[in-house]
Amino acid sequence: MTKWKTAKVSHFLLYPLAALGLVASSQGFAKEGMFTPEQLPLIKNDLVATGLELPPESLTSLTEFPMGAIVSLGGCSASFVSPQGLVVTNHHCARGSVQYNSTAENNYLVNGFVAKSLDEELPAAPGSRIYVTVDFKDVTNDVVGSLDSNLTGRERYDAITNNKKRIVAECEKDQGHRCSVPSFHQGLEYKLIKQLEIKDVRVTYSPADAIGQYGGDIDNWMWPRHTGDFAFYRAYVGKDGKPADFSKDNVPYQPAHTLKVSAAGLDEGDFAMAVGYPGSTQRYQRLVTVKHVFGWSYPQWITALEDWIAMIEKTAPEGSDARVKYEASLAGLNNFMKNTVGQIKGAKRVGLVDRRAQREQELLAWIGKVPERQQYRDAIEKLDKLETEISAFNKASFLYGNASRSQMLSTAKRLYRLAIEKQKSDADRELGYQERDMGRIKQGLQRIDRRFDAEVEQALWLMFIEKYAAQQQSQRVAAFDKFIGLEGQNFNKDKVAKQLSSFYERTVLTDLDKRIALMDATKEELEASDDPFIQLAVATFDYGQEIEDIEKVHAGKRASLRPQYMKAIIDWQSSMGKLAYPDANSTLRVTYGKVIGGSPKDGLIYQPFTKLEGIVEKDTGEEPFNSPEKQLKLIKAKQYGDYELKSLGSVPVNFLTDLDSTGGNSGSATLNSKGELIGLLFDGTFESVNSDWDFDPTTTRTIHVDSRYMLWVMEYVDDAKHLVKEMTIVK
Repeated sequence: MTKWKTAKVSHFLLYPLAALGLVASSQGFAKEGMFTPEQLPLIKNDLVATGLELPPESLTSLTEFPMGAIVSLGGCSASFVSPQGLVVTNHHCARGSVQYNSTAENNYLVNGFVAKSLDEELPAAPGSRIYVTVDFKDVTNDVVGSLDSNLTGRERYDAITNNKKRIVAECEKDQGHRCSVPSFHQGLEYKLIKQLEIKDVRVTYSPADAIGQYGGDIDNWMWPRHTGDFAFYRAYVGKDGKPADFSKDNVPYQPAHTLKVSAAGLDEGDFAMAVGYPGSTQRYQRLVTVKHVFGWSYPQWITALEDWIAMIEKTAPEGSDARVKYEASLAGLNNFMKNTVGQIKGAKRVGLVDRRAQREQELLAWIGKVPERQQYRDAIEKLDKLETEISAFNKASFLYGNASRSQMLSTAKRLYRLAIEKQKSDADRELGYQERDMGRIKQGLQRIDRRFDAEVEQALWLMFIEKYAAQQQSQRVAAFDKFIGLEGQNFNKDKVAKQLSSFYERTVLTDLDKRIALMDATKEELEASDDPFIQLAVATFDYGQEIEDIEKVHAGKRASLRPQYMKAIIDWQSSMGKLAYPDANSTLRVTYGKVIGGSPKDGLIYQPFTKLEGIVEKDTGEEPFNSPEKQLKLIKAKQYGDYELKSLGSVPVNFLTDLDSTGGNSGSATLNSKGELIGLLFDGTFESVNSDWDFDPTTTRTIHVDSRYMLWVMEYVDDAKHLVKEMTIVK
């Protein structure tokens, strides 16, 4: 969740620059770019000119300050803020763990949670992790350096996968670490990232939804915003200091580096920098893919999401235990829905299709100037043909993908695939089914109970099957149809509903102990099972393999063509004195700029800060504008303490910057020029969401929760003063 930057310059001047995915030279332009740490010395002059006081070179080391304090949660970002392993992140990033510990009778989402001592801290949801980066190096030559250019798509996929598995296996001989080999610039480069994998993660403090999710979906992606989107985990390790599974004997992890938290904060125009793990962007996608996504895929998803959300709300009413179980899912679906709508509107606003077409024409014109560049043209033509083929494939498989979305069916499929893979040597197993993955699989099976309700899932599954059944029989999967009772083009809803209901009545997969026990089942034992979900998993396995094989061929072909395309982009930009940054890929990135408001359209002005009084103005007493009465009284009494921003005349709640960010950046540490924590990045404005595909400097704005509001809530509203004392507060 998030977005970016601005400048009062004509679109005609900005877009040729912004459309390329590069750094502007600093004449008031928004500084587009999610830079890898090793790129920062190349832009150090601009970093300093923008206001950075730390030596830019100090930001290149992932194991020194401040980078050593930044961690990944595997989907969100976070940072260490005390020597006792205290980690701060967004409320919405920790909310799944809070929900996991909640029931209708003891609902921490409604009431909030504050552990007054270490003993009171709650185990996070199974599978929760804190990843601390300890090493990073280039392994491109080890992954693709020896590959023959004549390999087929599948051969290339297998070779790259095997090389990456070998590198990871060698790295993970150092126990307690998780290693990965992500690609950069679409496969032009590969890096080995080694991270300490902290497995004992506990919830220390999470404000009630009335603070941490204030405004709910109504305010999501909007400005002005008044959301206290922050929460705290604590990392634990064994007494030997090494990662260990949850145990009462474990002790808080002692990080090598922590961030100081600023109570002095910042003001309009001040330097700001966010450091975190953005998920993915698509700024280098070809026009053929852009047309498919915005012309077909996103509209399809909007229709599916509308029905999905409505069905959960219908079958899991407010106040029920089922609603508690599906709260995290609902929040994610609503966020995805609003983001997708914003993507489409943003694409129309900036003329994304036309702009991408123009960029591709300009690139081809540059290629055509020199005969030696012809290799780029050939690769690009082949890539466009491949992407067209992949788009058609994705269309054909969309409805079946949703029709087979049942949690119980997914669980059965995973258990059957696990039994098959365990027949192989560990090195030959499919990714996700090696010995290194057994803990994650088990924890995934454990999480189901607190996020599953049979009645809700049956209703959702039936809804998706009805949509799937409406397509031509030739586009459907015969083995699936036969098993669930679909016959020809006549959809008998009652018959199918009865069949699905019998599945849930007869399955053993709703029992946690039996699910876990099936991890040890053999392929033959599962094939002999009378559990309907396992039988369906077995019946559709061959079709699933056909789909997977096609996807691997596509991936192998992309791995050959995309690096050549990106080499053309990089060389082209370099010829103009521009630095290309890789698309986001869940690895550590730095983005920087200033605290600044904006005007996304005529007559609409965004001030850079919101304040406490805005909470009172919005408050209705009803969710999602139901601020705690204690908080309202404090605001009306103007009890600001040490956290008032003089130029604002109140405590700042949220602030805007022109930083470049995207999903996965949630929880990213927002730092001032000295590397002190001034807030947490948590969202972007609605006008910014299209920046996943296209950077628009005139509208991009990122939303942060101000550290002063965090501290004010902790000290005055939630009685978490002990945690404030635990951190180093800079006043």
